[in-house]
Amino acid sequence: MLKLIGKRLKELFGNPSEETEFFEELEEILIEGDFGARLAMKFVDELKGKIDRRNLHERDLLIERMKGLLSEELKVERLLPERGKLTVFLVFGVNGVGKTTTIAKLANYYKGRNYKVMLSAADTYRAAAIEQLVTWGERVGVRVIHQSPGSDPGAVVFDSIDSAKRQGTELLIADTAGRMHSRQDLVRELQKINKVVLSKIDKYDYRKILVIDATTGQNAYQQAEIFNEAVGIDSAILAKYDSTAKGGVVFAISSQLGIPFSFMGTGEGIDDIEEFEKDRFLGSLFGLT
Repeated sequence: MLKLIGKRLKELFGNPSEETEFFEELEEILIEGDFGARLAMKFVDELKGKIDRRNLHERDLLIERMKGLLSEELKVERLLPERGKLTVFLVFGVNGVGKTTTIAKLANYYKGRNYKVMLSAADTYRAAAIEQLVTWGERVGVRVIHQSPGSDPGAVVFDSIDSAKRQGTELLIADTAGRMHSRQDLVRELQKINKVVLSKIDKYDYRKILVIDATTGQNAYQQAEIFNEAVGIDSAILAKYDSTAKGGVVFAISSQLGIPFSFMGTGEGIDDIEEFEKDRFLGSLFGLT
């Protein structure tokens, strides 16, 4: 959990040992927090260059230096669809990350800001996924374009874009089948859907969004790496932020893959989503919020 890492950092910064031991323990905390060994070593090396032995007893200074270094690596994006024209969000991620629920939260979020929103049920491999999205659409009060289970997902997205254009929709959010790296057939299907969208929408009005589970650690990095190679990722959403997340993988994804974060899910309710804020995230990491 983020606060558990924060507790360990707080203890380390509050009661520092000898310089060598301090940096070794800091590196260990970061690695266990899912930063990854390479990124953890980089941060520790950079911190060594910004403080000296006397500063090891200045907790606030240590935290400020560490937050500064982490902030430089963390990319954040605001997803602001242009008013009066259609923007498409293609949302993907592996099964179990909270993808469909996140889509419902996004629909509710943008509808609450007076956008004309529509959903596309392009996860045609599971009847339950279509039913779930339709149910969410009814709760949020937005239309859901769907076909029968087993339909061509690219055709669903194609029809959804046409329908959205006819109705003056400003934001179309498309659900896609949950994919694991071992299911190359589904990854190829995602690539086909991507081509369909690009044939219908200007690339500047199109965002490919990955949803990751904050509790899955380095697995989330591997997922991001695979999807980014397959279709390119424009933005990422951190789901289940309120659960047992460690948080370090966010820095790895942002720093090493260059992917910005736009939202984080903070609970199970339809309103439990918020724009990703560096200060709040870093505050949680250090146990300050």
